[in-house]
Amino acid sequence: MKAFLLAAGFGTRLRPLTNTVPKCLIPIQGKALMEWWLELFAKHGISEVLVNTHYLAESVRDFISGWNIEVGFPMVTEFFEETLLGSGGTVAANRSFIGNDEEFLICYADNLTDVDLGAFQKFHKTHNGVLSMGLFHTGIPEQCGIAALDDTKQIIEFEEKPLYPKSNLANAGIYIARQELFHYLPKTQGLLDFGKDVLPKLVGKMYGWEISDYLLDIGTLENYEKAKKEWHK
Repeated sequence: MKAFLLAAGFGTRLRPLTNTVPKCLIPIQGKALMEWWLELFAKHGISEVLVNTHYLAESVRDFISGWNIEVGFPMVTEFFEETLLGSGGTVAANRSFIGNDEEFLICYADNLTDVDLGAFQKFHKTHNGVLSMGLFHTGIPEQCGIAALDDTKQIIEFEEKPLYPKSNLANAGIYIARQELFHYLPKTQGLLDFGKDVLPKLVGKMYGWEISDYLLDIGTLENYEKAKKEWHK
């Protein structure tokens, strides 16, 4: 299986840390966040990863080069975005990376996690939907993409940052998608956000899997400090 690791953001909420270090490379327990992701992918047999870059791209490029030379599994490909394409736009622009693979991963590099990707893949094979979405319980649903599930785990409602949340099950930014997803992505390149532009179209065609493993968005200084205290070596 191949994976997209979306890592091109500015990390503005982590400043001043991200003034000189891209968010995907900030250190946690002696390793860059991206290294934790790549080790997780390797553990679960993910063979190839595409990483999008934009802000401080040269630093990420150097890291990728070092990883491919020193480790080499999974093999990492960089996709530089002169103008940010958004989470959906990056995937839409790189259909060729997936080739004929029926299923592939999409992950937001903002997260620190040890999620059981093998269990997630097993769940994905229990249905024929376009996409499986990793979910977690949040205390701030109005700040997240919120899903409502039926008894079969089908997502019957999804809303980004709702004023009146109908559940506290939040989008974790970890998906397994089938090739059919590309039918819902425009062929022309441009800014396209999964939460706002793609996932609402997939209501009734995607399923939710509740993550029981560690998961933390380290996009804020507060959460970054929390991660450094909680994360295992």
